[in-house]
Amino acid sequence: MPPAPGKIGVLLVNLGTPDAPDYLSVRRFLKSFLSDPRVVELPRSLWNPILHLGILPFRPWTKARDYATIWNWSRDESPLKSITRSQAEKLDAWLRAGGLEGQGHRPGTRKIVVGWAMRHGNPALAVGLHKLKEVGCSRILVVPLYPQYAAAATASIHDEVYDTLRPMRWQPALRIAPPYFSDPTYIEVLATSVRARLAKLDFVPEMILVSFHGIPKAQVDKGDPYLDQCLETWRLLREKLGLGADRCPITFQSRFGRSRWLEPGTDATIRSLARNGVRSLVVVTPGFAADCLETLYEQGVENRALFEAHGGKNFAVVPCLNDSELGMMVIYELVARELAGWA
Repeated sequence: MPPAPGKIGVLLVNLGTPDAPDYLSVRRFLKSFLSDPRVVELPRSLWNPILHLGILPFRPWTKARDYATIWNWSRDESPLKSITRSQAEKLDAWLRAGGLEGQGHRPGTRKIVVGWAMRHGNPALAVGLHKLKEVGCSRILVVPLYPQYAAAATASIHDEVYDTLRPMRWQPALRIAPPYFSDPTYIEVLATSVRARLAKLDFVPEMILVSFHGIPKAQVDKGDPYLDQCLETWRLLREKLGLGADRCPITFQSRFGRSRWLEPGTDATIRSLARNGVRSLVVVTPGFAADCLETLYEQGVENRALFEAHGGKNFAVVPCLNDSELGMMVIYELVARELAGWA
C-alpha cells in the first residue's frame, strides 16, 4: 500500500519573549538572544566575558521592569506572544473557512496545519518544527514575521531551522518565506493603518516619524540588505501617504552597545525635533509585525517622555499591524503565495 500523502505545515515565527517579567526569565531570554552569533558578531572569546560579567548580572533587572509595564496580565504573557498566537489562530481559521484548501473538507482530512514559534524563548522554534513533523507534515513553510531581512533576525531563524532538521533521518521539504518589505499589499495596508490612526487623533501631526529597529553599521558594511530594504519600505510608504522626507523622516531605534549603529537614531531625532519647536509628532514602526517591548515601551513610554521633556506636546504611536483584519490580509497573501504548487 503506498504511503499516504503528507500534510503541509505552516510555522509563523517571531523573535521571542521572556516567559515572565522577572529577573530570571528575562535573564534566560537575554542569554539566548545575546549569545546568538548572528546578533553579536564579536569573537566569543571577547564577547562572552562582556555578556556574562557585564550584561547578564545587571540588565535583566531593568528589562524585567520594562516588560512588567507592558505585560498582558490577563494571559500572563507578553503582548508579542499573545499577538503571534492570535495571528496563527486566525490564519488557521481562514484555512478552515476554505482559504487555499477549498470548501467541504471532512473532519480530520485537513491538508494544512498551522503552528507558531519564537526564535528565542517559548514556544521554541525547534519544538514547533518537531510538532509539525509528528502530525505528518512532509512539507513545511516557515514564515519569519519580519518585513525586512536582517541576518541578526531572519538568518538566525534559518540557522535554527537547519540545525533542527539536520539530525532527522526523514526530513520534510522546506520553504522559508522571503521578506516582504516592498510587497504592494503590505505597503497599502501600512498606509491605510497610518491614515486610520491619524483619523482618530485629536491633533494634526507636524511630522510622521518612521522608525525601524537598528543594527550595527558594520553588519550593513558586510553586505546585510537590511538598510536598503528599510529605505525602500520608507520610500513606498511616503509615496502612498503623499509625504516628503522632510515631513516623514526615517530613523533607527533600540541601539545597544558602543559600536556605531544605523543613523539617525530615533531618540536623538525625537529630542532634536522637540527642541526645535515640533509640538505634535506621530511615530510608525513598519519593521515590526506585532507590538512588543520596542514599540509599546520604547516608543510609547520612553520616547513619549523624551518628546514631552524637551517641549513636545502631542505624541502618538501607530499600532503595528498585529492580528488586525488588515494585518492578517498581509499574512494570508504571503502564505498563499509561498504555498503555490503545494496547496
